[in-house]
Amino acid sequence: MLTLTDKARERVLSFIEQEDSPVALRVAVQSGSPLAPQYELMLVDASDEQPDDTVIDADGFKVYIDEGSAAKLEGATVDWVETMHGGGFQVENPNIKPIGAEAPTGELAERISQYIDSRINPAVASHGGRISLVDVRENTVFVRLSGGCQGCGMATVTLKQGVERMLREAFPTIEDVIDVTDHSMGTNPYYEAAR
Repeated sequence: MLTLTDKARERVLSFIEQEDSPVALRVAVQSGSPLAPQYELMLVDASDEQPDDTVIDADGFKVYIDEGSAAKLEGATVDWVETMHGGGFQVENPNIKPIGAEAPTGELAERISQYIDSRINPAVASHGGRISLVDVRENTVFVRLSGGCQGCGMATVTLKQGVERMLREAFPTIEDVIDVTDHSMGTNPYYEAAR
């Protein structure tokens, strides 16, 4: 079941107090992607309860969770956090583990990591690049590009025509290779050594 911390519950109650009619909190998983899980929390009219909703009594208000989100939110906790940029709700969800939260493990991950280090990295090193294995989930490989590859205008070509092609040939069970790099943070894209 989804739980709310005391701080989150108090914040929701403060928002509810500003409403004229009875309201409830609707919580939904908009994207369960491990790259960027997104949640929607919004106040709705109390009559907005749907027949397939899971309804939770949060001591002062009801929480509605649609059928598609209920299993994904099982065991999750909603908290209210203050940062230097302001406050907001944060969902801690044990069902959605962010990519790269832990080092990749297992025989396949080890073999892929060794392959990247021995076959792919020597090729991209010629222009200051490096590719690291971030995670392997089912038949999908997640990689991060760095050095000259981070922010490079040809990164997509390198990924699709080079890295993905090579990995799929070496490991036929791989169906997709996803780049999780923040290319906007590249400080020296497409570095070319002086001649």
